[in-house]
This record gives sequence, C-alpha cells and structure tokens, in this order.
Amino acid sequence: MVTRLKLKYFLSEAEGTFSLVARCPKTHALGVCVSSATIAVGSAVPHVEPNVGALAVQGYTNFFLGVNGLKLLRSGHPPEDVINTLLKGDPLKEMRQISIIDSLGRKAAFTGRETLEWRGHIIGENCVAAGNALVSEKVLEAMVNAFEMAEGEWLAERLMRSLEAGGKAGGDRRG
Repeated sequence: MVTRLKLKYFLSEAEGTFSLVARCPKTHALGVCVSSATIAVGSAVPHVEPNVGALAVQGYTNFFLGVNGLKLLRSGHPPEDVINTLLKGDPLKEMRQISIIDSLGRKAAFTGRETLEWRGHIIGENCVAAGNALVSEKVLEAMVNAFEMAEGEWLAERLMRSLEAGGKAGGDRRG
C-alpha cells in the first residue's frame, strides 16, 4: 500500500502525453507520433512493426506491454483482445493507457481511470488518438481531425500535422 501511494504521488507530478497510432489505407504504412515533456518518451511509448501494427503505451508506461502487444498482433490477435490480454492481472492497469491499430486497420484503446485528467481516447477512421493530463478532449479531437483532413499526404506528414494540431489545441494542461 505504501509503495502504491508513493507511486501515485510521483505520477501526479508526471507530464501529460498525447499520441496517435495510425495506418495509411493506401500504402499500408503504420506509424506512431507522441508528444510528452517526459524525457526519452520515444524509447518507451511507440511500438511499430511493419505489416503487424502500431501501439502507444503511455500513462504509467511499461515497455514490455508494447513488445508483448506486437507479439500478440503478429500471432493474429485483434487489437481488443491484445489490450485485454496485456492488462489481465496487471495491478497498475488503471494507471495505463494503450492504443492500437493493426495492419488490417482494426483499432482499440484503453484509458485507465487513474491516468491524469483530462484523459481519454478517440478512435478515428484510420487512427487512434490518446492522451492524459490534457487541457481537454479538444486536443484529441484536433489530432484526429488534422490526421483525417490530410488524407492523400504521406503518413509521416499526417502524423506531424496531428501532433501540431494537438499542441495548438492546448496539449498538456500544465503548459
């Protein structure tokens, strides 16, 4: 109990994070973009494998959830089953946030109740936006809208437009 309380106190000082996992229906390219004030976020949150899928694991991040998530996707499990399998028995489940899109365009997301407010996710046509410690849901709405409005551009460009839109919509609630 003491460890969990200390952990929750530490996390209350953590920075907000917003991300988008996406797939281009024409090229079948997969990608993840993420913004966070946490250093080295790129080594923990995004997980992508060509012809398999893309995941973002944030909140109280566990690198191995991303590794195991790709393994499950590679074995043919749909994204919703992947999330359920990853979080089954996880004592920190409610502190996690996971979004997934697979190579077939199937999508799923989970936002734990103990991630920092404002928290949530939005499933778009070819993407999933997720975030915590945000100013409002408008951050994720702007991300999905920017991604979808840039249809026809390269996936990398669409991902960058999404991040820029999330930042312009307010991003992290603490600035």
